[in-house]
Amino acid sequence: MQHSGHSRIVIIGAGPTGLGAAYRLRELGHTNWALYEQADHLGGLSASFTDEQGFTWDIGGHVMFSHQPYFNQLADRLLASQCVSHQREAWIRMLNTWVPYPFQNNLRHLPPEVVLQCLKGLMNAQRDAKPAGNFEEWIQRTFGEGIATHFMLPYNFKVWATPARLMACNWIAARVSVITFEKALTNVIMKADDTGWGPNNTFNFPLHGGTGGFLNTLQPQVRDNLHYRKKAVSVDVDARMVAFSDGTTERYDALINTSALDLFVGMLKSKSVAVAGLAAQAAHLKHNGVYIIGIGLKKKMTGTKCWVYFPEADMPFYRMTYFSHYSPYNVPRGDTDTYSSLICEVSFSEHKQVNESEVVDRTIDGLVKAGILEGGDRDLIVSRWLHKADYAYPIPTQTRDEALRQIQPSLESNGIFSRGRFGAWKYEIGNMDHSVVMGAEAADRIVNNQAERLWTL
Repeated sequence: MQHSGHSRIVIIGAGPTGLGAAYRLRELGHTNWALYEQADHLGGLSASFTDEQGFTWDIGGHVMFSHQPYFNQLADRLLASQCVSHQREAWIRMLNTWVPYPFQNNLRHLPPEVVLQCLKGLMNAQRDAKPAGNFEEWIQRTFGEGIATHFMLPYNFKVWATPARLMACNWIAARVSVITFEKALTNVIMKADDTGWGPNNTFNFPLHGGTGGFLNTLQPQVRDNLHYRKKAVSVDVDARMVAFSDGTTERYDALINTSALDLFVGMLKSKSVAVAGLAAQAAHLKHNGVYIIGIGLKKKMTGTKCWVYFPEADMPFYRMTYFSHYSPYNVPRGDTDTYSSLICEVSFSEHKQVNESEVVDRTIDGLVKAGILEGGDRDLIVSRWLHKADYAYPIPTQTRDEALRQIQPSLESNGIFSRGRFGAWKYEIGNMDHSVVMGAEAADRIVNNQAERLWTL
């Protein structure tokens, strides 16, 4: 599909994907486009907020790392020297001890009986390897009973708020460190720490404005075509017309959707039986939500840890980030001698209920129990920030791929390109860098008929 330079391109959502598409259209010299955002700010799940006390908060523990050349060049150009580089220091807190991340690479830090259980399970699993039909089976057959029981299964349930047996296992790729029995045994016997695995072992963070500070640098480039408080409520596929909650409409030749795919499909109107049938497929798309709890303290917090994972059920959060370590300007006036800040994440879904009225207090209790805070630190808390992200992770369920194979080609045949974390509904390409590149590549495809590289069915 190719459109002329005069084709009207409408973008729904000013998160990383929408901004990536808009910026790329500007680079291409295509001026006939508009970007609509339902909120009064840009950034989507990568937005940042500053509270009344002067603390800056992200929607979760974001960091900037990428193997995408376009994203890296864009970040270098826009942020220049206004970022901080970090060597990742990630930990797991469990069994009243600290284990370096990844768990399966650093078993020696566990109690001896747990080390033995994990090693035996790993040996047996890899000696009798069998194909897996779901994520739970993949965990059991890759790591064995010990690692599965103590970390992999409980932690992943806390993250996804979805039983692993309901999830596929074709999305894992480089997301999980797979270690051999021989390597795990060597690390235990030689008392060797193995902490360098993973694509984010070094990362950057904007000096000012949190993660949203990076996306905010795009705003001057797209502001003339950017419209806030414009919530799309319906899309007439046959007439190629978007209607907004304020009663206005906008016609398009090509539409880039970055809103949640299941909700977007529910907005479609068409005489086509095929389009009408997409709602049944969209019902197979599952997601979780996350509460983000920010704790601002009038206390200096020392140390070099970046974040900590919590697999045990008695801890309400699955991850805690030492957010003031990322940039001093995440606290008031950049004064980390006086202030510090923590971000905790608590997932929820139909499988995992959370009481919103209790989640902040339970988070503080958990921080004290884990030894992150001392009991007296409760009196030093000067900011309690709570954000509810109803759409946080698109779940790679076993029915997801078939649903996408039905939905996406039908949309594209009608000039609609649904991309981004929830537009594409693919967690494995759902990081901020992926999302920016997906938007840019969608723009290249629409304007120049250039094949997309990152997004595929």
